[in-house]
Amino acid sequence: MQTRSISRRTALNRLAGASAAAAAAAALDRQLAAAEAAAPALKGRIRHSVCKWCYGDIPLDDFCREVKAIGIRAIDLLGVEDFPTLKKHGMVCSMVSGVPGGIANGLNRIENHDRIVAFFEATAPKVAAAGFRNIICFSGNRRGMSDEEGLENCARGLKRIAAICEKHNVVAVMELLNSKVNHPDYMCDHTAWGVELCKRVGSEHVKLLYDIYHMQIMEGDIIRTIQGDRGRGIEAAAPYIGHYHTGGVPGRHEIDETQELYYPAIMRAILETGYQGYVAQEFVPARKDKFASLRQAVQICDV
Repeated sequence: MQTRSISRRTALNRLAGASAAAAAAAALDRQLAAAEAAAPALKGRIRHSVCKWCYGDIPLDDFCREVKAIGIRAIDLLGVEDFPTLKKHGMVCSMVSGVPGGIANGLNRIENHDRIVAFFEATAPKVAAAGFRNIICFSGNRRGMSDEEGLENCARGLKRIAAICEKHNVVAVMELLNSKVNHPDYMCDHTAWGVELCKRVGSEHVKLLYDIYHMQIMEGDIIRTIQGDRGRGIEAAAPYIGHYHTGGVPGRHEIDETQELYYPAIMRAILETGYQGYVAQEFVPARKDKFASLRQAVQICDV
């Protein structure tokens, strides 16, 4: 085997480069630690999370450092391949993604069941071993299918998945999405449909992801939907909700005074139901300083 010698100068240059990179990383860590120490203390009543996809191609290592400085300890919608990086930073994956078929090709088609169930069989033990809990799933699009047939098919698939989740003490979480703006033809687009689905499955290991942005677009009445209203015969959705997402309406941008929802009241309503899971920020920052927007959102929701 032919080998190539490396000159002393080249070796020294490489060492110097590596040392400079290490020093830069250490300086960044000190800067972020100082920012975290200087940030206003969070109340600890809301467990804050954030969806990584909203922040583009920022490396996960860097993203973990930035959000930890804000006080966030969990990240949504990552795959099992990201678990080592999260563990390195002491972070939690509050919602695991990767289910085959994605949003449009979900559990309302029986022909999709075997591959989705296989995904849960492979993924649930890894999620449990990491100490995480939630795995996302989707109804799929209607494509002319009735809501009743979709309910039956989704319930049939989720009963198989529930057995896997119960074995490993994880939760399959069906996301509620709007079909008006972002996901045309998506079936699980109203809370009542999702609640009925959970009832038909009948397992505490199957829950809903209540996306506040999506449900404001589809039906509004966010607080009464979550808490219910006995006087008007409205059942509380809270017992069937395992996770929450935020987002400004309209536009899915910052959740501040530029949009129509008042998130402090919504967060208080969620806490009043006894909810102890995560609330993940899923708005797409419109401002140049994305992490300043995220910091503001956490403070708004930290009731």
